[in-house]
Amino acid sequence: MPKLLIQASYTPEGTKGLLEEGASGRRAAVEQVVTGLGGTVEGMYFAFGEDDIILIVDFPDPISMAAVSLTVKASGALRTRATPLLTLDEIDEAARRQVAFRAPGA
Repeated sequence: MPKLLIQASYTPEGTKGLLEEGASGRRAAVEQVVTGLGGTVEGMYFAFGEDDIILIVDFPDPISMAAVSLTVKASGALRTRATPLLTLDEIDEAARRQVAFRAPGA
């Protein structure tokens, strides 16, 4: 299952919603969305600074992550970015693959 790091920041409207329902309410909402698409939430943390919330999630496929991303962004309550996370074994496999590449100007 693809593992993703999701970093998000609340808009003013999203922050108002967080204040009304609390962190545990948001956790329940995230769990419902992720598990509803066959995924799991590995971790969920609130933070200070540019990002308000950090999640590590597993989804069965990239399309599930895209569906969540589109829906969340359309709400206007959060700005998000998702970063795929690769295991050491996946990087080892990638390093073994031959890639035909010519650098510009070479």
